[in-house]
Amino acid sequence: MAAHMMESATKGTRLSGNATSFQKKSRSKLIQIPGTKPSVHTGQLIVSSGVPSLDCALGGGLAVGSLLLIEEDEFNSYSRTLLQYFLAEGVMSGHELFIASAQDHPDDIIKGLPSPLQDEDPESKTVSSSNPDQQDAMKIAWRYQNLPKVQTVLSSSSRFGHYYDLSKHMEQDLLRNTKIHTFYLPEAQTAPTHHSGVLGPYSVLLHSIQLLIRQNGFDGSNSQVKPCNVLRLALHSLGSVLWGDDMCVSPAHNHALLAFLYALRALLRSSLSIAMVTVPTHLIRNKLIRGRMIRLSDTAIALQSFSDAERNNNPLYKDYHGLLRVIQVPRLNCLSCEVPDTKDLAFRLKRKQFTIERMHLPPDLSDSVSRVSKIQHAPVCSSDGNKHLDF
Repeated sequence: MAAHMMESATKGTRLSGNATSFQKKSRSKLIQIPGTKPSVHTGQLIVSSGVPSLDCALGGGLAVGSLLLIEEDEFNSYSRTLLQYFLAEGVMSGHELFIASAQDHPDDIIKGLPSPLQDEDPESKTVSSSNPDQQDAMKIAWRYQNLPKVQTVLSSSSRFGHYYDLSKHMEQDLLRNTKIHTFYLPEAQTAPTHHSGVLGPYSVLLHSIQLLIRQNGFDGSNSQVKPCNVLRLALHSLGSVLWGDDMCVSPAHNHALLAFLYALRALLRSSLSIAMVTVPTHLIRNKLIRGRMIRLSDTAIALQSFSDAERNNNPLYKDYHGLLRVIQVPRLNCLSCEVPDTKDLAFRLKRKQFTIERMHLPPDLSDSVSRVSKIQHAPVCSSDGNKHLDF
């Protein structure tokens, strides 16, 4: 058997003179776009969401040509923060932006983009021994020491993913160098028939997105004229009453938002674009609509924020501001999908950073239990040696 393989290999090396018939298979060349990289799991071109911990929870990033659905929290503050992170990452990566809103003006959303941290890594800072708060933070139970962290560490020189400072706004010089397209519903309602058709109030929005993708070559129509780029679509609070939508009050099964998501997803599949859509699902009475929206999306996550009473009464929630639940992850170019190793994810909003972490019970680090109290709580034995146990 080995001699036969050696003979066939010798014949392969003698073909066409000195050239061999065994050549190294070259890798498939992907499109080189700044701020993107191929996924190690599926080979799909992915971009960063702007939050490295969210990228880690979703398998490395967001796939180009996909749709991310975010179920808003009740206060609609943290979902807007994720939307601003998504847009800020597009500015730092040189991508084009499209912002659509019916409540807040897109210009106000752009003004609130966080400032990037380019020269320092918040995860690489050493803990100072002079700060007692940081010393207490290092006192963790031994069972949690070897658990993997959800937050990933990226260097500031990396071209994929950045860290941002929420306490500062992005400089105007960075915004001027970015192509930003806006859609504000009160200004776009010029036609009297904008509620007609299957798409209802979203017909004008879908037409604007189609026109932008076609004119700027994101569908590959004029790829030879200018270099390829990625279009980031940020659609804020679709399905609310401000969009002229009755999804929150109507029990109808066939809804205009479902038709819009279906058309938007088909449009994303054939273009270099990615969409982040936030929806106030906590106001929807018909739960069937919520399930259909999730199936019409590629990736779906839900945010549940805590009130002050919940954080004070429950010791498990005191260090966090809410829960994050990964409802659905995409299955692109593969039969299986990369799922997070844990579903107990929580987020916290610090003064400068929004992070997603693995939620666990806080360790008991109290040093106030004295030896006297331990003796008092020790089991009492009788004179005959039997313990009096109260069941």
